[in-house]
Amino acid sequence: MAVKELTNANFDDVVNGSDVPVLIDFYATWCGPCKMLSPIIEEISNEMEDKLTVCSVDVDRENALAVRFGISAVPTLIVMKNGEVSNMSAGYMPKDRVLAMI
Repeated sequence: MAVKELTNANFDDVVNGSDVPVLIDFYATWCGPCKMLSPIIEEISNEMEDKLTVCSVDVDRENALAVRFGISAVPTLIVMKNGEVSNMSAGYMPKDRVLAMI
């Protein structure tokens, strides 16, 4: 399953409407560590498509979402369960650490 682009407009439908945990990748197109993390996020999305919804947020285009979650560094990953933040981590991390936070 492809990573869904999350916007302020579709946030409630995608995240709050999900019956599985949601992994949100806050990124910027100019960010080197974000580019390194992107293939890992895509791989996790494909491997866990039945157990996890994977989304991404371009902080430059969706500033309101970045502000809403207090994003001050990219990449930042947030795991949401039942509409609530259950885990959050900033900076690049290898696949095993991303999976551990889910």
